[in-house]
Amino acid sequence: MTRTTAVPTAQVRIDHHSAVHLAAETARRMARTCGLPGALPDQAAVIASELATNLDKHASDGTLYIQPVPLGEGVEILAADRGPGMAELERCLSDGYTTSGTLGVGLGAVSRLATHFLIRTGTGRGAEVGTWACARLTPPGERSAALQGVGSVCLAIEGEEDCGDACAVADTGDTRTAAVLDGLGHGTQAAEAAGLALRIFHADPGRPLGELLTGMHRALRHTRGAAAGLMRLHADHAEYCGIGNVRVLTLTHQGVQSRLTGQPGVVGWSMPAPHVHRFPLPPGATGVLQSDGIDAGWARSPSPSLLRLPPPLLSAALAHGHRRSRDDGTVLTARPPQRHP
Repeated sequence: MTRTTAVPTAQVRIDHHSAVHLAAETARRMARTCGLPGALPDQAAVIASELATNLDKHASDGTLYIQPVPLGEGVEILAADRGPGMAELERCLSDGYTTSGTLGVGLGAVSRLATHFLIRTGTGRGAEVGTWACARLTPPGERSAALQGVGSVCLAIEGEEDCGDACAVADTGDTRTAAVLDGLGHGTQAAEAAGLALRIFHADPGRPLGELLTGMHRALRHTRGAAAGLMRLHADHAEYCGIGNVRVLTLTHQGVQSRLTGQPGVVGWSMPAPHVHRFPLPPGATGVLQSDGIDAGWARSPSPSLLRLPPPLLSAALAHGHRRSRDDGTVLTARPPQRHP
């Protein structure tokens, strides 16, 4: 079994060249927080600097999201923007290629330094324009953590240190269980409620989903309460159990296949007997859990480019393009666990 930590995502908007230095320092601090040894924090800083520089020179509305890897040990650096896209992506990944008269080491250096690097781009018009990248850096011997089909972004309201949302994912045997918690309101008390629910999840994430929610309800009785959504992924089907406004969806390349919202109530205050929903999980499908800080309207008619994104990039795209700025916002995306060499 592998578990996450409850460290919220650090967000760095690349709206000026000085933000490149801020991104590098943020990545270095996060890597140290994640316990990366030796020169790895400095390598994280280089990765963040190169991605931020690329956004500063070539993109609009670019942001880095920096956090622990969602499953396992290491640091993850996500980049998202709104265009104009990259017409020659493979050439851009080669050291020495440049469109601006620089040395052209940016994306090639990121690909070389990162344990695992993903990038997708969309060109054209509207929702398909933009580039999304994910660089994961893990300790020696932890390469499998960088290959997991899991993504997440957990953002506090801008200007606040405490995030009232929390999320986690854990593998137990052949199943993968994910949780998104949304403490009522925002700020310190909401963060305390979400964090306490997360500790119940970590204590035994393999328990039946209804039992997990019941345990959270008992633990949160003296807090302001929370909404909670739990998703369990099997090879061919999924389960969902939720209270409050945490949504679950499943996506394939053809579109949204399932969508559910939690039962009315508040975990810790007024919770009905939890009901577990079971639904099919087609091959290659991605499960999505999101708090109401992510606008649910994206799922009405998602673009083909969005549907094709792997989980880490899908989380970045949803958080970047559909975040409600007046609330904490969390999205967690996952596919069933796969064995990696």
